[in-house]
Amino acid sequence: MTIRELGRSGLKVAPLALGCNVFGWTASPAQSFEVLDAFVEAGGNLIDTADMYSIWVPGHTGGESETLIGQWLASRGLRHKILIATKAGMDMGGGRKGLSAPYLRSAVDDSLKRLGVDCIDLYQAHADDAQTPLEETLGAFADMIRAGKVRAIGASNYSSARLAEAISVSARLGLPRFETLQPQFNLLDRAKFEGDLQNLCVRENISVIPYYSLAAGFLSGKYRTEADLAGRARAGRVRDYLNERGLRVLAAVDDVAKRLGTTQTAVAIAWVRDRPAIAAPIASATSAAQLQALIAGMRLALDTAALAQLDEASA
Repeated sequence: MTIRELGRSGLKVAPLALGCNVFGWTASPAQSFEVLDAFVEAGGNLIDTADMYSIWVPGHTGGESETLIGQWLASRGLRHKILIATKAGMDMGGGRKGLSAPYLRSAVDDSLKRLGVDCIDLYQAHADDAQTPLEETLGAFADMIRAGKVRAIGASNYSSARLAEAISVSARLGLPRFETLQPQFNLLDRAKFEGDLQNLCVRENISVIPYYSLAAGFLSGKYRTEADLAGRARAGRVRDYLNERGLRVLAAVDDVAKRLGTTQTAVAIAWVRDRPAIAAPIASATSAAQLQALIAGMRLALDTAALAQLDEASA
C-alpha cells in the first residue's frame, strides 16, 4: 500500500478515503462506529464528510454525519490517527449556503463544534459559488488557516476553468491554494473528469479524491435489474446505470473479479485508485463486512490485461 500526499499540503493518506455520507442515514450510530473502527484498524486514515450530510433525510437538519464522527472521536481517542475532510457551501436551509466570507466563518465554526476538534485537516468548498469572488472565498480560507482552524483546503465539483482561475488567484495574491479536487469519477462516469480537468490536476499537482467511486453502489454488482432497486435508498441514482453500457461495464468487472479471485467492489476501487492524479477514491460502507471489500480494493494490483479490459468496456 503506497501512502500518497494531498497536493503540496504535507497531508499523507492511504489510497482509500472513507465516505461518511451514510452515517446517520443508512448507517446507524452503532454501524457507523463499527465501520470507523474497522477502517482505522485496516490502515485507513482519511474520512470525508460534509456539513449538509444528511439533510435530505426527513427530520434531519444537516450535521448528523459530523456529529457522529465527533462522538466516535471522543469515545475512541484516535484523533491522531485520522485526517478529517469536511465541506461547506451546499444549501443548509434558511439562507445558509455559498462561499462568502461571513458564511464560511460561521460554517467552519459549526463544523468544528460538531466534530469536537480544534482543527479540520482538509476543508473543502462543496460546490462552486459563482456569486462570490474567488478572492473572497480564498481569503476566508486563508484566515482559517492562520487561525489554526484548517490545515489545507480543497474544491469539490469545480470545472476545469474555475479551478484554473482559483489556482491563478491564489498565486497572484499569495493565498492558500486548493490542494485537492473532489469530482464524480468512476468506471461509468469518466467524461466530466478525464481531459482538461484531469490534465490540470496532473500539471498543478492537485490531488484528486473522487466521490461515487462505485457509481452509487452499482459497480458492487448488487444491482442488475429494476427489481434489485426495490426499497433501496439509492435507487434513483443507480437506475441511471441500468442500461446497455452500464451492464457491459459490469460484465467486464465481473470477469476481472472472477479471474483475480476478488470482488467487483475491489476491482472498481483499484481501477479508480491508479488513474492519473488520483490520491484516494472515496467510498462508503454501512458495515465492517462491506468495508472489507473496499480495503481489498485499496491493496489489489490490477494486471495489464485487467486494465485494458476495463478501459475498453468503459471508454
